[in-house]
Amino acid sequence: MYPETQELIKDKMLAGIYPGVVYQFMEDQATFQQTLGYAQIAPVLQPMTADLLFDVASLTKVVCTLTVMLQLHEATQIEWDQPLKKYLPNFENPEITLRHLLTHTSDIQTYIPQRDRLSAKELQAAYLKLQPGKDLGKKVQYTDAGTILLGFLIEEIFQKDVTEVFQSEVLQPLDMSESCFLPNNIDKRFVPTEKLVTGEILKGVTHDPKARTLKTHAGNAGLFSSLTDLSKFVEMYLAFGKDYLKREMIEELYQDQTPDFSGKRSLGWDLKFSDQNQAPLLFHTGYTGTFILLDSYHQSGFIFLSNRVHPVDEREKYILARDEIITSYLSERKKIYQK
Repeated sequence: MYPETQELIKDKMLAGIYPGVVYQFMEDQATFQQTLGYAQIAPVLQPMTADLLFDVASLTKVVCTLTVMLQLHEATQIEWDQPLKKYLPNFENPEITLRHLLTHTSDIQTYIPQRDRLSAKELQAAYLKLQPGKDLGKKVQYTDAGTILLGFLIEEIFQKDVTEVFQSEVLQPLDMSESCFLPNNIDKRFVPTEKLVTGEILKGVTHDPKARTLKTHAGNAGLFSSLTDLSKFVEMYLAFGKDYLKREMIEELYQDQTPDFSGKRSLGWDLKFSDQNQAPLLFHTGYTGTFILLDSYHQSGFIFLSNRVHPVDEREKYILARDEIITSYLSERKKIYQK
């Protein structure tokens, strides 16, 4: 299954783009899983195994935050084109809508002075004051601020910490029993990430600095998950929501949801095309070296989990390699569906 892409994934690992990787292809009820390399190379070697837990970074946005937002929308508790301030009164700006945040078209100005020195409470207060620029609704600019604010909205509605909501509304119903936030017992199951300037290697500690500060209030990152659990999440999408989300809700995600329908972004997800004549694939990445591609209409999925920031973050090299892998996958996939 996808032999050229498999070979490319291996070549990029041997070239040092990432120490190790676990990935899975899902194609019309068939699956193929592969494990390569090392989960850890500093200070000691640890082989990669398929059962390990990765800091999946921004995959948290689609696995958890977006999922809860879709549930709230199905329950008619929220509307995409209503201002965030309607549901989160402490947010200062009255113009930014949920659609703006979910499609990264809010043009929100995210500079916060001395951000990394703020406490969770101070950082939350700073986010509530953010304002849009002149391109509100006009262009796509990816930012963590949108899902951070949506996390605050979820807390406002549920009156619980957002990670608690994620646990009860997403992880438990989907039987993602291996996944967690802010783990207490950190052991060999956790794949380490970056080595900080202090010499500490993050392991079982959230890599994203904003989510690390916000802790239980972070909607943008912080999920630790396994290939097994993410497969359950993807399988729900490939089954058009099963009995968890409505089919119509999943179908809506395969459409451009930006305000002017020209941004090639859905609610939460990016849209990728292997063939312009076919429906797009849903796509999302995680900074630490993870991504998901899926197509419900063809029962097709690709889950990629690497530890590319361990022990050193070489982002530009990884992005080039990742994009090559995705291009290869889409090219092979196009051939499958042209037959």
